[in-house]
Amino acid sequence: MTTDADIPLDITPEELARRIATGDAPLLLDVRQPEEHAYVSLASSTLIPLPELAARLGELAKTEEIVAYCHHGVRSRHAALFLRAQGYTRARTLVGGIDAWTNRVDPSLPRY
Repeated sequence: MTTDADIPLDITPEELARRIATGDAPLLLDVRQPEEHAYVSLASSTLIPLPELAARLGELAKTEEIVAYCHHGVRSRHAALFLRAQGYTRARTLVGGIDAWTNRVDPSLPRY
């Protein structure tokens, strides 16, 4: 039986794309700044910039699987680790961020 403790921190763009395609999409949490999100973002993602995350935890369900993403994966790793420390045991980070997504999954999206 898989427990929340077994959920790896990292998720690849390809694995996330498969999950979305099969209707098993986690909550997508964009931790970039609003102007980055406006330029390019994953469909149906929720924007909570990393500096606001602690103050806005109440907007996220602790029981939901959350995949945080940013530009290259650094801010989202910090976000996922922070969320896990706050009891969000299913928080994950998109390896390589939206840059990897646009390079490996959906090259039609703009890159920066």
